[in-house]
Amino acid sequence: MARLFKDTWFVRFAADEGVGDDELKELVERLEQCEAKGDLGGGVYKQRVARSGGGKSDGYRVIVYFKSRHGTFFVYGFAGSDRENIRSADLEGFRKRPR
Repeated sequence: MARLFKDTWFVRFAADEGVGDDELKELVERLEQCEAKGDLGGGVYKQRVARSGGGKSDGYRVIVYFKSRHGTFFVYGFAGSDRENIRSADLEGFRKRPR
């Protein structure tokens, strides 16, 4: 399994929302097995993570940079109930961000 990296913002988000490393490791496994949808291009993925006691559709959306064998970088997250998607300007920022 590729290593997990979390930026400071994501660490706070995950702690506040109760998103644990087990959920993140499951997401990485899906990416490694090419079973994940949500490819936004340029190695950027939007993935669903289940909320504790709920399913993925009621859970969170996370933005990750994924490079097989190099690592998975968790950079942003939000509750699916708060917003459906990320803004196109934010997406461009994620694509341009150095990794």
